[in-house]
Amino acid sequence: MKKLMAIIGPTAVGKTALSIKLAQVFNGEVISGDSMQVYQGLDIGTAKITADEKQGVPHYLIDIKQPNERYSVADFVASAQQLIDEITARGHVPMIVGGTGFYLKALLYDMTLGGDTYEPSEAVRQKWHQYATIRGQQALWDHLASIDPDAAEKIPVSNERRVVRALEVYDRTGELFSKQSSGTKLRYDPLIIGLNTDRVLLYQRINQRVDQMLDEGLEREARQLFDAGGQDWQSGKGIGYREFFPYFEHQQPKQETVEQIKQDTRHYAKRQLTWFRHQVPVTWFDIVQHPEQLPTIQDTVSQWLLN
Repeated sequence: MKKLMAIIGPTAVGKTALSIKLAQVFNGEVISGDSMQVYQGLDIGTAKITADEKQGVPHYLIDIKQPNERYSVADFVASAQQLIDEITARGHVPMIVGGTGFYLKALLYDMTLGGDTYEPSEAVRQKWHQYATIRGQQALWDHLASIDPDAAEKIPVSNERRVVRALEVYDRTGELFSKQSSGTKLRYDPLIIGLNTDRVLLYQRINQRVDQMLDEGLEREARQLFDAGGQDWQSGKGIGYREFFPYFEHQQPKQETVEQIKQDTRHYAKRQLTWFRHQVPVTWFDIVQHPEQLPTIQDTVSQWLLN
């Protein structure tokens, strides 16, 4: 199987810096694993790597979509698989860096991806969104529960997009969303390096990161998305953007908005860590408090490449 390295973990733990160091040492090329960094113009809130930070290391799947376009896990898997083939053929090491845990798992394993494996149907999707608009999200969820109770149990009533996805799968394929294969067979020989640090320190760094984003112009970026109609787009659901929309509509003060961004980011980090610990095999390091672990990480990569 082809080799595939991944560097995962919450925000503000050093993933970007580590990825550049390892890419330089081991001829790596970076594939972004983040579902939001695909969007052009959403740079600050998604913590995109800058041209200077790349230090000449090739990066892919960044700035490939307009903010009003959809981007699914199936899109990511198809693009990443092609890139992995190309990078491996050059004799280099493909590296997935960042973000969305489900994207990484879908790439690693032979998963059936439900509605994402089929050409999306705007007509079907709009039918169910209209259903929710007229009858309410609870009625939409109740309808799913009557068809596929196992799927409904795992999807919150408020996650209208996911409820609609489950109904779309049933409409398009006749298959229950809950019966989609989770995948057990690995497609690649992976090394997954996880970065984390003490929770108190992590939350402090997250708060500082949000303050830094605000200083760099996050509000302006969110305002541009809002003015373009981003409240209804997939890109507008991202942390750092969605929290600003009530502020722009004069429904909450700015300080409350900032605190909400920090809280949502902290909660997301906690969910990320829990997910990774249970879903994929990870070798964990803390280079925030223990930068001396870097040689150990390099040795781990070297041994993996030799096997």
